[in-house]
Amino acid sequence: MHNGEIFNTFLLLVSILFSASTARDVMTPSLNLKDGDTLVSSGGSFVLGFFSPSRTSNRYVGIWYRNLPAPNVVWVANRRNPIFTQNGSVSLFPDGSIRIVDGNFSMIWSSPSATRPARPIAQLLETGNLVVKYDNSSSDFLWQSFDHPTDTMLPGMKLGPNLQTGLDRTLTAWASPSDPSPGAYTMAIDTRGDPQLVIRNGSGWIWRGGSWNGFGFTGAGTNTYYDLGLRQEYLSGFNVTKDEIYYHFDMIGAAVSRLTMDSDGKVKRYGWSASTKTWILWWSAPNDSCDFLLACGVNGVCNGTGNSSGCHCLEGRDPKDPVRWRRGDWSDGCVNREAVNCATNSTDEFTVVQGAKLPDTEAATVDMSLGVDNCRERCLRNCSCTAYAIADLSLGGNGCIMWTGDIKDLRVYNNGGQDLYLRVPRVDGRGHTGTERRPWVFAIVAVAILVFCLSIIFLCFMMIRRRRQKGKSRGEEMIQRLEGCKERNTDVSLFKFSQIINATHNFSNDNKLGEGGFGPVYKGKLEAELVAMKRLSARSGQGLEEFKNEVLLISKLQHRNLVRLLGYCIHGDEKILIYEYMPNKSLDLLLFGQGSLLDWPKRFSIVEGIAQGLLYLHKHSRLRIIHRDLKVSNILLDAEMNPKISDFGLARIFKPDETHANTQRVVGTYGYISPEYAFKGIFSEKSDVFSFGVLLLEIVSGKRSTGFQETDTSCNLLAYAWELWKEGTWSEFVDPSLSKRFVHSEIQRCIYVALLCVQESPDFRPVMSAVVTMLSTENLCVGCPKQPAYFSTTTASIPQSPFNLHANNSFNDLSLTVVDGR
Repeated sequence: MHNGEIFNTFLLLVSILFSASTARDVMTPSLNLKDGDTLVSSGGSFVLGFFSPSRTSNRYVGIWYRNLPAPNVVWVANRRNPIFTQNGSVSLFPDGSIRIVDGNFSMIWSSPSATRPARPIAQLLETGNLVVKYDNSSSDFLWQSFDHPTDTMLPGMKLGPNLQTGLDRTLTAWASPSDPSPGAYTMAIDTRGDPQLVIRNGSGWIWRGGSWNGFGFTGAGTNTYYDLGLRQEYLSGFNVTKDEIYYHFDMIGAAVSRLTMDSDGKVKRYGWSASTKTWILWWSAPNDSCDFLLACGVNGVCNGTGNSSGCHCLEGRDPKDPVRWRRGDWSDGCVNREAVNCATNSTDEFTVVQGAKLPDTEAATVDMSLGVDNCRERCLRNCSCTAYAIADLSLGGNGCIMWTGDIKDLRVYNNGGQDLYLRVPRVDGRGHTGTERRPWVFAIVAVAILVFCLSIIFLCFMMIRRRRQKGKSRGEEMIQRLEGCKERNTDVSLFKFSQIINATHNFSNDNKLGEGGFGPVYKGKLEAELVAMKRLSARSGQGLEEFKNEVLLISKLQHRNLVRLLGYCIHGDEKILIYEYMPNKSLDLLLFGQGSLLDWPKRFSIVEGIAQGLLYLHKHSRLRIIHRDLKVSNILLDAEMNPKISDFGLARIFKPDETHANTQRVVGTYGYISPEYAFKGIFSEKSDVFSFGVLLLEIVSGKRSTGFQETDTSCNLLAYAWELWKEGTWSEFVDPSLSKRFVHSEIQRCIYVALLCVQESPDFRPVMSAVVTMLSTENLCVGCPKQPAYFSTTTASIPQSPFNLHANNSFNDLSLTVVDGR
């Protein structure tokens, strides 16, 4: 008996020594964790154990990065109740609860018990998440630390409420850098109205990050789109379902990042630099006086940064207290110059506040069924509507968010933000619109107008005459500059305007083939050849430079998949391009109008032809050319259904050693523009590759990329394709009009290539030579595509909480020109 007790004691000592020398990531009810013991995640990234912050001997149970320097603590269990000795322990009980006790076995902290425990285990995952689960389950968690964050958000964690359980996942700062107890500042998702990110000091807001617009939170700063959505190190998103509303982010590759609510009241995103072995501050907020809530009061707008920040009233509003306003006390805000008159509100118009952080959306409404024009009309019909903005910035520019009453917490950025359409009386800002004007005022105004009109009639006549002469001289100058092109390229002819008039029967509607953003296209016969004539309209945005660009570019390009330019005409303000006639018109008319006429062999042949045309532009032509406006309406079809890429007015020539270029004027079409081009003005061959990927998805699905709405979980065509590919149900993406009469391997190959082409980072997209090769290759590396660009949001309808993405037309100091040619 004595020998048996000695043997058992020996086994116990061996077990203790073994467990102390071996890193483990699991804790069971039979094996507790004492002060000095640790759990180490399977990959060695995180540690759970007892620690003491700097300048204190208090003991806390927490999780921290194992191999990275302070500040490295990411979660604290007993932050409200420290242990004052080193005799504490952590145990997992059979009911599934984790309990912390001190040296007197007094319970310091406990997690909830499971409803139906069955052999529970606690495990520290490689993500830094401490979970309690059944020992035979890999993902069915009874409890997890990610649902109860402290001050730090890690990849894979959710920030926001669970609407079913009532659990609200928030970040609460430490009281101080050496005190983990809950501090004054909390970052959370506020779900009232349109959900938005906020920082609270106690119960009051001090900063509003705004609502999610598809790429970032609208008020998260001038570097929002770079640091919260488009960094190559990670991808972030915002999900809204019937069960949850939450923000999340996931890392790309081996990058390390964390989001921390600091005790100084700022939320900060840190990234680990492997080269310098230090934490780098990527982004933080609030940063300046404009960032703080209601810096300029209601109906005021804060602009500038740092010490140059200042306030002014929105158009149509005046300071409520002018004296205090002039002294720099803007807290009272502004009031409407005149009371709203619903009887005359149909004469109101909208002025654009560019680069804006959208106002407080607590009382705003969102209707994703509305387009841009319908949004404006809906706001005009509502007497209380004071402003609106376009939703769904990620793709298409559709949807509508509207504000009523006072505009709260509005600021503008020097770089960043989006457009806000502010309602004002039609002549507001240029004259009084009140109804109390006296008759003598009208008489004086009438006389002044009459005198003014009489005095400028002659000036107007002279200006018009001078403009015509100037236009004529510019046209003649352009003709002279283009004559060199004619001499070097005999296929490009200069036609007289009288020839165009005769060929089109004076631009008769009977000869009209169609009309797009660049103007109408007419059919006619010139020199016994049937041609198509594009008459550029004044509102097209294509001036003489773009006209010259198209003539000079196409005249030097010869490829069976590029449209052939036969000639041009300049007459005063008239600018006309003459192309070879395409009997089957543009691809969009067949694809979205008569899709049944395009069987799969024709579609696949069109895809291959477009790819060959782009490859020629990028690599094999005399000039390296970036098209910049590749879309389905710019693909023309000849009599044999061969595709021809057209519309080179926006194209750019690259030098042999150029890989990319920057521009301050972003041009293109919503739904086809790559992220780096839209938000940074950077374009390259990979910009065309992105557009080709979108075009390829449209050809396979028969659905437009803009205005797409197929399911509650897919906000756009790219997201829909990715979801089906990821689930292995990609065949559901195919156009129903094909009636399953297609080659499955070719369809799968096209979707695979398209998803590669629309990757978030241009570095992950293939070049066109690789695209052409993959389209003709049977073997695919299935699973290679990553989550595509513009797929960071899953939305669903929530009762009393309409929510979706917000859109903008102008940001990062770039002007976005949306062009819809033909």
